[in-house]
Parts: sequence; structure tokens; C-alpha cells
Amino acid sequence: MEKRTIDPWAWGESTNSAQAVEVKHAEGTLYCSGQVALDENGIPSSEDMRSQLIQTITNLEHLIAEAGYDCRNIVKLNIYTTSTQDFFTTCMDVYVPFLKKHGIKQATTLLEVKGLFATLTVELEATVVR
Repeated sequence: MEKRTIDPWAWGESTNSAQAVEVKHAEGTLYCSGQVALDENGIPSSEDMRSQLIQTITNLEHLIAEAGYDCRNIVKLNIYTTSTQDFFTTCMDVYVPFLKKHGIKQATTLLEVKGLFATLTVELEATVVR
């Protein structure tokens, strides 16, 4: 599998994502449903957004590994949050290290939504290749 990121503008380097990702010769593609802060019993978290993001990332990592894929090959990561302001002010110290830990350089869309399921405040939806 070959993966190439495209960032035609210099400002793109500071966004923790790429403007586009090209994949050639992939053996498989994993489309992950949005992952949220549910515990092993499916109970949604009522903690703050930062705590929910930690659980959400753990759940996403687990799902990707169980499917036989690697987080480093995430090519698209959509973020849904009930507050982009809260995400940027309380979650970047969790989100950026997650990307760096796995060497992820992905296309990203960040959306503020009116609400998520139950008490949830953040959701990650990934596409992974191998």
C-alpha cells in the first residue's frame, strides 16, 4: 500500500491533518462507525469532553486493532463535537499526542453538532487502509 498526503498550502502543516490523502494499492479499507465514550457495557460517559475523548480514542484504537488494521494508516478522521471551542481549549493535549503516537497524517473534518447520543460530547469516525 502506498499513501501520499497532499498539502498545497504552508498553513496546512499546522493543522494536525492533511488537505488530502491518496492511497494506491490498498489491500483493504476499514470504515469505522463513529466511536464515542461508551464503556464495555455500552454505557455512555457523562464525564467532561476531555475525559470522553480519552475513552473514545481508546475505543477507536481497540476497534482498529481488533479488525487487524493499524492506527498509523488512518486516512480520514471526522470529529463530531458539541462544542468546537471546548474541543480546542480542553482536548488538544489529548488529540495531538494520539496523532503523533501513531504517526497519523490524515484528512480531517471537524464538525460542531447540536447533540450526540445521550450525554456524549465527542465522536471520532475513521477510515483506515492496509
